[in-house]
Amino acid sequence: MDRESTFIYRTMRLIRESEEQLARCYARGLIHGACHTYVGQEAVATGVCAHLRPDDAVFSTHRGHGHALAKGLPAAELFAELFGRATGCSRGRGGSMHLFAPETGLMGTSGIVGPCILQAAGAGYAFQLARTDQVAAAFFGDGAVNNGAFHEGLNLAGIWRLPVLFVCENNQFATEVPFTYAAANPDVAARARSYGMAGVQVDGNDVRAVSLAAKAAVERARAGEGPTLIECLTYRTRPHSEGMGDYTYRTREEVSAWRERCPIQRFRATIEDPAALDALDGEVAAEVAAASKSAEEAAWPVAADAAAYVYGVERRVQEPGPGTGREISFVAATLEALDNEMASNPAIFVMGEGIGRRGGNFGTTVGLFAKYGEQRLRDTPIAERGFTGLACGAAMAGARPVVDFMFIDFLNDAFGEIMNQISKMRYMSSGRLKMPVLLRGCIGIGHSAATHHSGSYYSIYSHIPGLRVVVPSSPYDAKGLFTHALRCEDPVLFLEPRELMSAKGPVPAEPYEIPFGKARVVVEGDRVTVAAIGAMVPRAVAAARQLREEGIVVEVIDPRTVSPLDTDAIIASVAKTGRLLIADETFGHCNLGAEIAAQVASEGFDFLDAPVRRISGAHVPTPYSPPLEAAVVPDTAAVTGAIRRLVRE
Repeated sequence: MDRESTFIYRTMRLIRESEEQLARCYARGLIHGACHTYVGQEAVATGVCAHLRPDDAVFSTHRGHGHALAKGLPAAELFAELFGRATGCSRGRGGSMHLFAPETGLMGTSGIVGPCILQAAGAGYAFQLARTDQVAAAFFGDGAVNNGAFHEGLNLAGIWRLPVLFVCENNQFATEVPFTYAAANPDVAARARSYGMAGVQVDGNDVRAVSLAAKAAVERARAGEGPTLIECLTYRTRPHSEGMGDYTYRTREEVSAWRERCPIQRFRATIEDPAALDALDGEVAAEVAAASKSAEEAAWPVAADAAAYVYGVERRVQEPGPGTGREISFVAATLEALDNEMASNPAIFVMGEGIGRRGGNFGTTVGLFAKYGEQRLRDTPIAERGFTGLACGAAMAGARPVVDFMFIDFLNDAFGEIMNQISKMRYMSSGRLKMPVLLRGCIGIGHSAATHHSGSYYSIYSHIPGLRVVVPSSPYDAKGLFTHALRCEDPVLFLEPRELMSAKGPVPAEPYEIPFGKARVVVEGDRVTVAAIGAMVPRAVAAARQLREEGIVVEVIDPRTVSPLDTDAIIASVAKTGRLLIADETFGHCNLGAEIAAQVASEGFDFLDAPVRRISGAHVPTPYSPPLEAAVVPDTAAVTGAIRRLVRE
């Protein structure tokens, strides 16, 4: 038997033996959550991975055990992960649906349907940017092809001719919903033409057919000829997840008929030397038994490690003194930072709508297209979820993407990719995957932009662990914080108040960094502390100047980053003044001011001579008409009045 046949049979047997043992372990209570087995589909993972190198990347879905094993994950690490042990491939953080082994090229599996498609496209972009011949593969079920990620991911891969294999394992059911019911066009392979790529449908229970299709697709990708969609018609012969009922939506006769088409038995029938296969059977059985036993005996994770790997280690940087000399705008300051970093780091590329030749809606990339070219200044379709998810995969594969989304309201279309994927990737991989994604765009009320171009929402995003959220209020801070963000290995949401983007201020010409989590005292005072965020900072400063003439000396503090939040600096100021006003233009209900107030009440209560007060925007969507718009956001007069009232308390 030749080497390829040996690999194919051994891999399929390893997957089948492992899954059947895991089903038994589930029944014994060794698996504490879901267990989605791959029984019946072994030919797909095996046939595709037979043509992938260790440095090629695989992105998978919740039914990913087979892909993990075919890509080289040791069975012992798979078992240990499902048992929740410290030796598991995700160190006990993932379980059945979240398997990470980047050292083997398994970049992760996801309990959310669709992100793997976008991430594989992102890895393909990173490989293309680095000019390697690596390939990325996404495995997903038929349910994913009705998801927006499928359309956006394949479209991006098609227009940029990315080296990606999109492998649809059409096992006839999305959980319990028949594909024939859920899809208006049930011919998945035929959809490839819509995205300008090759598409082929194969018998997913015939490993040789899968292998031939995968071989051609991999060769096409390595040659720079773009992506391929492979639809593999197959069937899972165990329930959607162990312990679930199986015959309310399909019949025993149907399952039995598919079991007769077992991919392992079909392949075995083509081999002339069955004795060699018997030897492999024994070898695999022993390996799986040993893997199960070692996993059952493995240590549990240490409880103290539960919060490890949420963020990377923050780099120590020294903030320079205040800017002097030349004055430039907020936008010019970030553009200078971006240009400098792109010149020194070829892994940085920017994506967004109109950020190429045009230079961005707000001039955020003016002149960079001519210097760095299309691949590093990439105009995108209007597909926020798509290119944000692509950025995630690109970062996993070693690139450093910058996503310019113009308005945060648009980024909200990609909220799931940020919350469920980007922010969690470092943690779920136990620190083995870095996530240097910079998401930037403007926020805030003004210019009669109405409700879909005026949001801020940083209180929502600052709630998410793993994500750093920056809200600068001056050109000096913008350049230093943007440079730090471009060098950070964690995802950063960099929010630029629209009303301040044309504001000018002193900015050093040389590169410099401002660390996250360090507030700035903008105006010193001893009577009242005003913690102001974003566009409220200059309004608070104007109020402080006015009130100084009345003998009320106000201290204005700008947190600069809202996650991490420098509450120590705010409390230190309150210890001096005894009073705190929080100025935030976002909706008052559950906004960042509530968090600051709670922190100060908890840690600085004894310093307070009056209750903590807040001034914020009205709890309404932003209206269009200027009088209505002005009525829902605090101005300088509102801040001044709030300070006067607080002083009287």
